[in-house]
Amino acid sequence: MQAAVVLAAAAAPLLAAAQGTPATPTARLRGTIESVTADALVLRERSGQRIELALPANLVVTEMFPVTMAEVKPNSFVGVGAMPQADGTQKAIAVLVFPEAMRGTGEGHRPFDFLPQSTMTNATVAGRAGASDGERLQLTYPGGQQTIVVAPGTPIVSLRPGARDLLVAGGGVSVTAQEVAGKPTATRITAGRNGFSPPY
Repeated sequence: MQAAVVLAAAAAPLLAAAQGTPATPTARLRGTIESVTADALVLRERSGQRIELALPANLVVTEMFPVTMAEVKPNSFVGVGAMPQADGTQKAIAVLVFPEAMRGTGEGHRPFDFLPQSTMTNATVAGRAGASDGERLQLTYPGGQQTIVVAPGTPIVSLRPGARDLLVAGGGVSVTAQEVAGKPTATRITAGRNGFSPPY
Protein backbone atom coordinates (compact mmCIF):
# COMPACT_ATOMS: atom_id res chain seq x y z
CA MET A 1 0.00 0.00 0.00
CA GLN A 2 2.81 2.40 0.91
CA ALA A 3 4.42 1.81 -2.48
CA ALA A 4 1.18 2.73 -4.22
CA VAL A 5 0.96 5.96 -2.21
CA VAL A 6 4.57 6.87 -3.07
CA LEU A 7 4.00 6.09 -6.74
CA ALA A 8 0.82 8.15 -6.75
CA ALA A 9 2.68 11.10 -5.22
CA ALA A 10 5.48 10.82 -7.76
CA ALA A 11 2.99 10.65 -10.60
CA ALA A 12 0.87 13.59 -9.43
CA PRO A 13 2.52 16.23 -11.65
CA LEU A 14 2.24 13.92 -14.63
CA LEU A 15 -1.39 13.20 -13.79
CA ALA A 16 -2.13 16.92 -13.71
CA ALA A 17 -0.42 17.40 -17.06
CA ALA A 18 -2.35 14.50 -18.54
CA GLN A 19 -5.78 15.67 -17.40
CA GLY A 20 -8.38 14.84 -19.96
CA THR A 21 -6.39 11.99 -21.53
CA PRO A 22 -7.18 8.31 -20.96
CA ALA A 23 -3.55 7.16 -20.61
CA THR A 24 -2.43 5.87 -17.21
CA PRO A 25 0.08 8.37 -15.79
CA THR A 26 3.67 7.27 -15.36
CA ALA A 27 6.26 8.25 -12.75
CA ARG A 28 10.04 8.40 -12.96
CA LEU A 29 11.77 6.83 -9.97
CA ARG A 30 15.51 6.87 -9.34
CA GLY A 31 17.39 4.93 -6.72
CA THR A 32 19.20 1.74 -5.74
CA ILE A 33 17.93 -1.82 -6.03
CA GLU A 34 17.65 -3.43 -2.60
CA SER A 35 16.50 -6.82 -3.88
CA VAL A 36 15.19 -8.35 -7.07
CA THR A 37 13.37 -11.54 -8.07
CA ALA A 38 11.95 -12.77 -11.36
CA ASP A 39 8.74 -10.81 -10.89
CA ALA A 40 9.45 -8.03 -8.37
CA LEU A 41 12.01 -5.43 -7.42
CA VAL A 42 12.48 -3.44 -4.22
CA LEU A 43 13.83 0.05 -4.88
CA ARG A 44 15.31 2.41 -2.32
CA GLU A 45 14.28 5.64 -3.99
CA ARG A 46 16.64 8.62 -3.70
CA SER A 47 14.15 10.28 -1.33
CA GLY A 48 14.72 7.36 1.04
CA GLN A 49 11.37 5.70 0.35
CA ARG A 50 11.36 1.93 -0.09
CA ILE A 51 9.15 0.93 -3.02
CA GLU A 52 8.20 -2.56 -4.21
CA LEU A 53 7.54 -2.76 -7.94
CA ALA A 54 6.15 -5.63 -9.98
CA LEU A 55 8.26 -6.68 -12.99
CA PRO A 56 6.00 -7.66 -15.90
CA ALA A 57 6.92 -10.12 -18.63
CA ASN A 58 7.15 -7.27 -21.15
CA LEU A 59 9.53 -5.14 -19.04
CA VAL A 60 11.92 -3.12 -21.21
CA VAL A 61 15.50 -2.94 -19.87
CA THR A 62 17.96 -0.47 -21.38
CA GLU A 63 21.68 -0.38 -20.61
CA MET A 64 23.30 3.00 -20.04
CA PHE A 65 27.07 2.99 -20.43
CA PRO A 66 29.86 5.60 -20.27
CA VAL A 67 31.40 7.10 -23.41
CA THR A 68 33.67 10.11 -23.94
CA MET A 69 33.26 13.60 -25.37
CA ALA A 70 34.76 12.21 -28.57
CA GLU A 71 31.33 10.69 -29.22
CA VAL A 72 29.70 14.14 -29.14
CA LYS A 73 30.09 15.26 -32.74
CA PRO A 74 28.46 17.78 -35.05
CA ASN A 75 24.99 16.45 -35.95
CA SER A 76 24.91 14.06 -32.96
CA PHE A 77 21.49 13.90 -31.34
CA VAL A 78 21.90 14.33 -27.59
CA GLY A 79 19.89 14.72 -24.42
CA VAL A 80 21.35 17.07 -21.82
CA GLY A 81 20.10 17.46 -18.28
CA ALA A 82 21.34 20.83 -17.08
CA MET A 83 21.05 23.74 -14.68
CA PRO A 84 20.32 27.26 -15.99
CA GLN A 85 23.14 29.78 -15.49
CA ALA A 86 22.97 33.53 -14.93
CA ASP A 87 24.46 34.23 -18.37
CA GLY A 88 21.70 32.30 -20.13
CA THR A 89 23.71 29.14 -20.76
CA GLN A 90 22.91 25.71 -19.35
CA LYS A 91 25.51 23.81 -17.27
CA ALA A 92 25.32 20.10 -18.08
CA ILE A 93 24.62 17.58 -15.34
CA ALA A 94 25.19 14.80 -17.88
CA VAL A 95 25.16 14.36 -21.65
CA LEU A 96 23.38 11.41 -23.28
CA VAL A 97 24.45 10.60 -26.83
CA PHE A 98 21.45 8.92 -28.41
CA PRO A 99 21.93 6.00 -30.81
CA GLU A 100 21.04 7.06 -34.34
CA ALA A 101 17.88 4.93 -34.23
CA MET A 102 16.61 7.14 -31.38
CA ARG A 103 17.21 10.46 -33.16
CA GLY A 104 14.33 12.84 -32.49
CA THR A 105 13.32 11.28 -29.16
CA GLY A 106 11.67 13.96 -27.00
CA GLU A 107 13.11 16.73 -29.15
CA GLY A 108 12.93 20.17 -27.54
CA HIS A 109 13.71 22.02 -24.30
CA ARG A 110 11.66 21.59 -21.12
CA PRO A 111 11.75 21.43 -17.32
CA PHE A 112 13.36 18.27 -15.93
CA ASP A 113 12.34 16.58 -12.68
CA PHE A 114 15.85 15.66 -11.52
CA LEU A 115 16.66 18.80 -9.49
CA PRO A 116 14.77 22.03 -8.74
CA GLN A 117 15.05 24.32 -11.78
CA SER A 118 16.83 21.67 -13.88
CA THR A 119 16.10 21.41 -17.59
CA MET A 120 16.29 18.77 -20.31
CA THR A 121 17.27 19.57 -23.88
CA ASN A 122 17.02 16.88 -26.55
CA ALA A 123 18.53 18.36 -29.66
CA THR A 124 21.10 18.21 -32.45
CA VAL A 125 24.68 19.36 -31.92
CA ALA A 126 25.18 22.30 -34.27
CA GLY A 127 28.59 23.28 -32.92
CA ARG A 128 31.22 22.47 -30.32
CA ALA A 129 34.03 24.67 -29.03
CA GLY A 130 36.55 24.71 -26.20
CA ALA A 131 36.12 27.23 -23.38
CA SER A 132 37.80 28.16 -20.11
CA ASP A 133 35.07 26.37 -18.16
CA GLY A 134 35.10 23.20 -20.28
CA GLU A 135 33.46 22.78 -23.66
CA ARG A 136 30.46 24.54 -25.12
CA LEU A 137 27.85 22.81 -27.22
CA GLN A 138 25.42 24.68 -29.41
CA LEU A 139 22.22 22.63 -29.56
CA THR A 140 19.37 23.29 -31.96
CA TYR A 141 15.81 21.98 -32.06
CA PRO A 142 12.66 23.14 -33.86
CA GLY A 143 11.88 26.60 -32.56
CA GLY A 144 14.95 27.16 -30.43
CA GLN A 145 18.55 26.62 -29.40
CA GLN A 146 20.58 26.30 -26.21
CA THR A 147 24.23 26.80 -25.31
CA ILE A 148 25.44 24.01 -23.04
CA VAL A 149 28.56 24.22 -20.87
CA VAL A 150 30.11 20.78 -20.34
CA ALA A 151 32.59 21.01 -17.46
CA PRO A 152 35.47 18.52 -17.11
CA GLY A 153 34.24 15.34 -15.41
CA THR A 154 30.64 15.67 -16.58
CA PRO A 155 29.23 12.17 -17.26
CA ILE A 156 28.90 11.39 -20.97
CA VAL A 157 26.75 8.31 -21.63
CA SER A 158 24.90 6.37 -24.31
CA LEU A 159 22.24 3.66 -24.51
CA ARG A 160 21.81 0.17 -25.93
CA PRO A 161 19.30 -2.64 -25.42
CA GLY A 162 19.76 -4.38 -22.08
CA ALA A 163 18.58 -7.50 -20.29
CA ARG A 164 17.35 -8.42 -16.82
CA ASP A 165 20.80 -9.55 -15.74
CA LEU A 166 21.58 -5.83 -15.29
CA LEU A 167 19.11 -5.71 -12.40
CA VAL A 168 21.23 -6.57 -9.37
CA ALA A 169 21.09 -5.64 -5.69
CA GLY A 170 23.10 -2.48 -5.08
CA GLY A 171 22.75 -1.27 -8.66
CA GLY A 172 21.57 2.24 -9.43
CA VAL A 173 18.60 2.46 -11.78
CA SER A 174 16.12 4.85 -13.33
CA VAL A 175 12.62 3.39 -13.50
CA THR A 176 9.50 4.34 -15.41
CA ALA A 177 6.57 3.01 -13.39
CA GLN A 178 2.80 3.07 -13.42
CA GLU A 179 -0.06 1.34 -11.67
CA VAL A 180 -1.11 -1.85 -13.46
CA ALA A 181 -4.01 -3.93 -12.11
CA GLY A 182 -3.75 -2.01 -8.84
CA LYS A 183 -0.02 -2.68 -8.35
CA PRO A 184 2.95 -0.32 -8.77
CA THR A 185 4.71 -1.78 -11.81
CA ALA A 186 8.01 -1.04 -13.55
CA THR A 187 7.47 -0.76 -17.29
CA ARG A 188 10.97 0.40 -18.27
CA ILE A 189 14.28 0.31 -16.38
CA THR A 190 17.57 1.92 -17.32
CA ALA A 191 20.58 0.36 -15.58
CA GLY A 192 24.34 0.15 -15.86
CA ARG A 193 26.79 -2.73 -15.77
CA ASN A 194 29.59 -3.57 -13.33
CA GLY A 195 28.71 -0.86 -10.83
CA PHE A 196 27.98 1.92 -13.32
CA SER A 197 24.82 3.86 -12.42
CA PRO A 198 22.80 6.21 -14.62
CA PRO A 199 23.64 9.83 -13.69
CA TYR A 200 19.91 10.60 -13.50
